Amino acid sequence: MTTTCVILDIGGVLEITPETGWLRRWEERLELPPGAVDERMHDVWRAGSVGRISEHDVQWEVASRLGLDVHQLEAFTADLWAEYLGTPNEELIAYVRGLRGRCRLGILSNSFVGARERETALYRFDELVEHIVYSHEIGIEKPDLRAFEAACARLDVQPESCLFVDDAVANVEAARTVGMKAHLFEDNTRTIARIEAHLGPVRTIA
Repeated sequence: MTTTCVILDIGGVLEITPETGWLRRWEERLELPPGAVDERMHDVWRAGSVGRISEHDVQWEVASRLGLDVHQLEAFTADLWAEYLGTPNEELIAYVRGLRGRCRLGILSNSFVGARERETALYRFDELVEHIVYSHEIGIEKPDLRAFEAACARLDVQPESCLFVDDAVANVEAARTVGMKAHLFEDNTRTIARIEAHLGPVRTIA
């Protein structure tokens, strides 16, 4: 019998992550033009998202490239993670928690070095699902098809049995390309309804 599976994104789905404008505020504080921080840090952000740099080295590069002292670096890092982590989508998290036993559950997230430790401490996503596949740990970001294949392999499920939920159109389309069913997250009500339709009548799995 095919095992039904639900795989979710984190940022914009399980976490509510509106833009806070923190980078522009830092650019103003440092008297830099708009976009200067991302321009200087682009390769570091990219390396951090696929695990090619340590969190310690990210901080060293930030301080060096932006000319931050120890206190500024601490404040910059705090602002970065405040936007990254957002706030928990409590309604959806509670719903997903109630799915345990009805289906396999996983997370597939584009991420950054340090994300697992912080999200585990704040939101206990490790207790919400069976496996979390982070881009910085596998070295591959969505919408690369290999990221979806990695998530299926980790959960030991076939793509055709999975519903993938993400807030980015490109990722939803990529999931469909590998054979998954996919849902574009817009709100909790429609997402929960789509998951219920995927799972069908309530039943338990071993």
